[in-house]
Amino acid sequence: MKIEELRNLSGEELNQALGKLVDEGFRFRIQHTSNQLESTASLTRVRRDIARVKTVLREREIGQHGK
Repeated sequence: MKIEELRNLSGEELNQALGKLVDEGFRFRIQHTSNQLESTASLTRVRRDIARVKTVLREREIGQHGK
């Protein structure tokens, strides 16, 4: 996911995306520990996507409350 795409989503859509990413990351970690994960790059991709979603949510939180 690109940051520009995330900024165009609503808060509810971002929270849904975050939930899906967290679930996906959990499944990947389980697969990784049992040596069933084919691409370890998927772990990195999910972690970075989670960070991007959290960043956009935090930007909105800060923007609403001022400095």
